[in-house]
Amino acid sequence: MNKGYAVFCDADRHFYDSPHHQLSTSTAARGTGEWYEAARRPVPDGWQRHHSGDWLALSPVEHELPAQGWKIHVSACLDNAESILDRTTDYCLERRIAFKFVPSRYLLHTRNAKYADRAASGKFITIYPVNEEQFGRIAGELDTLLAGEPGPYILSDLRWNAGPVHVRYGSFTRRDCYADGVLRPAIENAEGRLVPDPRGPVFRTPDWVTPPDVLRPHLEARAATTVEASPYVVEQALHFSNGGGVYVGRDSRTGEKVVLKEARPHAGLAADGADAVTRLARERAALERLSGLACTPEVRDTFELGGHHFLVLEFVEGRPLNTFFARRHPLIHAAPGAERLAEYTEWALRVYGLVERAVEAVHERGIVFNDLHLFNIMVPEDESSVVLLDFEAAAPAADNGRQIVANPAFVAPPGRRGLDVDRYALACLRLALFIPLTSLFAIDRGKAAHLADVVAREFPVDRAFLDEAVAEIMREPGRDASTTIGTSVASVVTVPRIPAAAPPRPYLPAEPADWPDSRDSMVRAILASATPERDDRYFPGDIAQFATTGGGLSFGYGTAGVLYALAESGAAPCPRAEEWLLERTKAPGSGTPLGFYDGLAGLSWTMQRLGHPHRALELAELTLHQSWDDLPGDLHGGAAGLGLALDALGEATGETGLADAAMRCARLAARAMETTAGTAAAEGPRRAGLLYGGAGMALLFIRLYERTGDTGLLDLAAKALNSDLDRCVRSVGGTLQVDEGWRTMPYLGAGSVGIGMVLDDYLTHRADERFERARGEIVQAAQATFYAQPGLFRGAAGMVLHLSRTSVTGGPGTEPADIARQMGTLAWHALPYRGHLAFPGEQMMRLSMDLSTGTAGCLLAVAAAHAGEPARLPFLPPLRKRPMNRLRQEP
Repeated sequence: MNKGYAVFCDADRHFYDSPHHQLSTSTAARGTGEWYEAARRPVPDGWQRHHSGDWLALSPVEHELPAQGWKIHVSACLDNAESILDRTTDYCLERRIAFKFVPSRYLLHTRNAKYADRAASGKFITIYPVNEEQFGRIAGELDTLLAGEPGPYILSDLRWNAGPVHVRYGSFTRRDCYADGVLRPAIENAEGRLVPDPRGPVFRTPDWVTPPDVLRPHLEARAATTVEASPYVVEQALHFSNGGGVYVGRDSRTGEKVVLKEARPHAGLAADGADAVTRLARERAALERLSGLACTPEVRDTFELGGHHFLVLEFVEGRPLNTFFARRHPLIHAAPGAERLAEYTEWALRVYGLVERAVEAVHERGIVFNDLHLFNIMVPEDESSVVLLDFEAAAPAADNGRQIVANPAFVAPPGRRGLDVDRYALACLRLALFIPLTSLFAIDRGKAAHLADVVAREFPVDRAFLDEAVAEIMREPGRDASTTIGTSVASVVTVPRIPAAAPPRPYLPAEPADWPDSRDSMVRAILASATPERDDRYFPGDIAQFATTGGGLSFGYGTAGVLYALAESGAAPCPRAEEWLLERTKAPGSGTPLGFYDGLAGLSWTMQRLGHPHRALELAELTLHQSWDDLPGDLHGGAAGLGLALDALGEATGETGLADAAMRCARLAARAMETTAGTAAAEGPRRAGLLYGGAGMALLFIRLYERTGDTGLLDLAAKALNSDLDRCVRSVGGTLQVDEGWRTMPYLGAGSVGIGMVLDDYLTHRADERFERARGEIVQAAQATFYAQPGLFRGAAGMVLHLSRTSVTGGPGTEPADIARQMGTLAWHALPYRGHLAFPGEQMMRLSMDLSTGTAGCLLAVAAAHAGEPARLPFLPPLRKRPMNRLRQEP
């Protein structure tokens, strides 16, 4: 789970949205206490202000900042933030020093939350000195002005004395460069070349920068803090959050293996504002009260080091419950037999019983766990017991408090309090052990009954077991009831039975397989989500919309991709969205990436497809006038995607210079392939697959071969595909998948199925025994019964698309019945939105309408399976012939 998505859930119940969007665009908010007083003041004469993300910046009109240098950050707690901001604002305005700040308590809380970005956490105010002399003076004066004020330590910075002032060397203005195929913030090195600006959770000065003498005492103080004063030796880091780390260690005095939980003061805030230190104290108190239970770990020690607090716990052998899915769950296979389903059902019910009894034991001691989920349940190898872990959210049952920290798949509704929070989580666990999609309940709790129906169809489980779970999930506090879930002797709360009634209406407005009704319903959902009044996006999608300039316009995550999916599926045009996109591509924002799925190349190609060749050529011209030197080779944001777009545009418009530019992209991709191969040998394997690996580069080489007849391009394609296949292994289920080191991936974007798509194209031109064998094994990877997400590039929709396209090749798994079965499982993820069919996005916490992660991608996949002229991904048209027989030779 990517916990970075959680902060994008607060602004809207249905869709991911930027935390700062409502505050930064609402003039009403500026006049209320939602904004700090400093943010509500009129701009002083001679000053200008602008918003950038969750920052509000102020600078003198005549001021020109250096591009980079030593800058100052000031941190703050929620309670002292406004006082610190008022004093710092007055200081900077009086001296005409440029600065920016987080303008509201809500945004500061979000920035310092438990799963916020560790490198950015704590940064409340940023001050931009014009030179090193001014830098030292400002830092010293602010340290005196704010002396004694608490604030979280900023991990990316060097702390100035013991107060809230921190410093680092970095960029003052937004510049970007490519590193490891990703566009990153940049600074100039000693040779004047842009390189990544180090913004990790560790203070680091660039090699070519000499720290000024004024920093010497602070560097020495930092170096003086070591772990040698602790009797515990850290052996392995298990987990990091903004609140601290969790480590496996050993007591050097006794040799005992232990777990060390770290808490940073004033950081890692929970919903109630409690910092990590406060929650660590709560965990200690809860575990001491639970001491002696076999289902909870014992407290061994506490200590403080370098201002950080540590809780030492008994080490519990075993593995988290979620890891047993890959090893045991029958739905990772295409057609699990009745015996296997029955065996799994028996196991799941037994494990659930162990968890329920463990929760009851905790309740009997008067404690609410408050954070029960699949990752917090440890199961030993013999699977005879369970141990509950991570009690930082635990609270006395007598407090009857709300949940303050939660896993998205088990978060209780706002009205649940006390023991009811754990009962809700137990109800979710009943369903999640069979179909782990309970994160969808945060969007619509009505999905619980739909999932229960799915579980009942797939597994031989007692329906009453499921109905009780649904009743508990749907129950409103205080309602009368007649059955129980997770009762304890301390407090028995009952839940309602579902009354007998007439057959309910179907949960979904249309099943994906019900073409064209499903198309029409998805189109209506997409159009109903539109926000034409916004400048940053027309259709809501993934949080990638906010990660780069123009993300809400892009092909992968924005308007361009949605319009393409609508057109490919045979839906009516959406002129208003086209006009919106045309208006915002007149002058794309500075820093818009060049790539196909994330930037200008995809916008140019889409404009041509929509019938706007003039705008398409204008955007292509922009790409030609930017540096390609550091462009990665991949399809998503690199040379392969740019080359394919330019080649297609050149063919459509007759502009021969674009075809030449496409060949230049092929050379860049070939060079990147060689560089990646050399780097991989030294540092480990790089990414594979259609979007980020060799398959995307091979696609460029194949399409250019078809235009030029140059067989050397086919040779390059074979090399790129072989490189990706070298990264593949056979998974637990026996299918060919990309090995990422800690997991295997079958998906269309970065997994084996994307490789299989391009293998099909290669094999129409040249026989290859390894490729033939691999494509058949990859088809099997697209036939699992369950995938965790529905999206095109990381979920079930990609499997539907691949099976639909590769069906022309024949063979097991490519028949209409196989495709229909996959579309049936796609419905497991679906939700109604305003009465229409929609799908959740990445991480399953909100709906998405974009191509890469959401409803538009699902629409494209279903259209590929149903339409008379099948829909397709760009540059992957329907196969027109079977792959060549391995005995045939290239003509």
